[in-house]
Amino acid sequence: MTNVSAPLSTQRSDLLDRLAQPHVYDLAVIGGGATGLGVALDAAARGFSVVLVDSHDFAKGTSSRATKLVHGGVRYLAQGNISLVREALHERTTLLSNAPHLAQPLAFVMPSYRCWETPFYGIGLTMYDALAGKAGLGSTQFLGRERTLQCLPTARQDGLKGGVKYWDGQFDDARLALALARTAAARGALLVNYCPAKKLVHEGGRVTGFECEDAETGRSFTVRARCVVNATGVWVDGLRQMDGEAIGKPVKPMVAPSQGVHIVVDREFLPSDHALMVPKTADGRVLFAVPWLGKVILGTTDSPRQDVVREPLPFKEEVAFILNESARYLSRAPKQEDIRSIWVGLRPLVKPQDDDGGNTKSISREHIVLASRSGLVTVTGGKWTTYRAMAEDVLQKCFDTGGLPPKAAGITNQLPLVGSPAGAVQHSISDAPGIHLYGAEAAAVAALPGSAKELGGGLTEAMVRFAAQFEYARTVEDVLARRSRLLFLDARKAIDMAPAVAGILQEELGIDPQLPAFLALAQQYLRPEM
Repeated sequence: MTNVSAPLSTQRSDLLDRLAQPHVYDLAVIGGGATGLGVALDAAARGFSVVLVDSHDFAKGTSSRATKLVHGGVRYLAQGNISLVREALHERTTLLSNAPHLAQPLAFVMPSYRCWETPFYGIGLTMYDALAGKAGLGSTQFLGRERTLQCLPTARQDGLKGGVKYWDGQFDDARLALALARTAAARGALLVNYCPAKKLVHEGGRVTGFECEDAETGRSFTVRARCVVNATGVWVDGLRQMDGEAIGKPVKPMVAPSQGVHIVVDREFLPSDHALMVPKTADGRVLFAVPWLGKVILGTTDSPRQDVVREPLPFKEEVAFILNESARYLSRAPKQEDIRSIWVGLRPLVKPQDDDGGNTKSISREHIVLASRSGLVTVTGGKWTTYRAMAEDVLQKCFDTGGLPPKAAGITNQLPLVGSPAGAVQHSISDAPGIHLYGAEAAAVAALPGSAKELGGGLTEAMVRFAAQFEYARTVEDVLARRSRLLFLDARKAIDMAPAVAGILQEELGIDPQLPAFLALAQQYLRPEM
């Protein structure tokens, strides 16, 4: 089974006209990240009427800034959280099956520099295989020194004893989020980006909808729904506070934001289809060197933050930490001048109500779903891999509170996302970007003007037109950060290409594509002053 129907237009005037229609939806979702989009898709697939709005672009926040891994959570196994690992391993397989053009298996190698490391970590990873069972992607292997170097040719050779090879997955997070949005739309859901919810609507002590505003025109809308879901990630406390004030019940913050920094360097630093994994760095966190879209991602950190800014900047010590730790495991260590892009994501970790959130490494990565006295359903925490399971939990909470009539779960377990190809996938996510990332929609992209005109970085003029016509893109940033991933791969190249992208968007949409704003943003990813 595959989704090969003609792509749906995302013309904004049509979306806003639908939003203006007087209608009581079954479900209204605020937040267009992985979780909110997953909820919208699940609800639409079960036959509910669904509307979703986001204050910015879909996956603008945390959901485009992951380490790009679809994983069961090796570190959670070490923490003894077997249930979380088991759920994530099941969801890993489901995700890889439903979007094979965007999510695929990836081999990891854990190099050993002490005699005890190979057997110690190998036994733990064998348990990982056992928990996966039939959902496993490949067996753990104990490697000798030579085989380890074959898999990781640039690993530091001095003191290398061997290694352990195991399997997890990798994906293109922003494009997967977009596939969720478009699949939900194909099932009848209305999704509108750049339309922030300004105020919750309460009637008789119950939340019955919200007021939102088109960020481009200032046009206001009132959305009514039987159940309202707050899926705004690290920003959930803002809506919770708004809800609490309306019903006279103040709330305590539930999110302890944690900052994760990722550095991108050229593939020459790890010319392999295997990822390097360090189970315990100097700060106790896992370090990855992951081949992705023709580059290598190094990361990540885990630093507590008190603020929840849209574009968090890396702390200098975080960048130094990643470079220093990489130097311990790579024969040629990347330096400051080798950085092609830096991005930062905020994780919405759920803290116990008596915790100040000061030590984020000790806080559970599990998600939480709760309903307020008004019926507002809030979901936060968790991780990309388990977005589908989180969505099912959210809908169950909607049933439990009486907001929606129950309908059987499981429909998204085998639901190919838009673009999912019918046959075998020929390209790896670690390959440089290109038309293969569109899966079954590659022909539709190629049919647009400019399909043979590459702007750079695997992005063609036709891909920009496709983004504008069918992928909700409104700005240069939308195209170069999330429809294409060029800002995350090579900020300098993205800057150079931005004017051409702006020209095409202007032609397609007839609006200001926000070129100056993108150029300023790209400087943050370049970070030349660090």
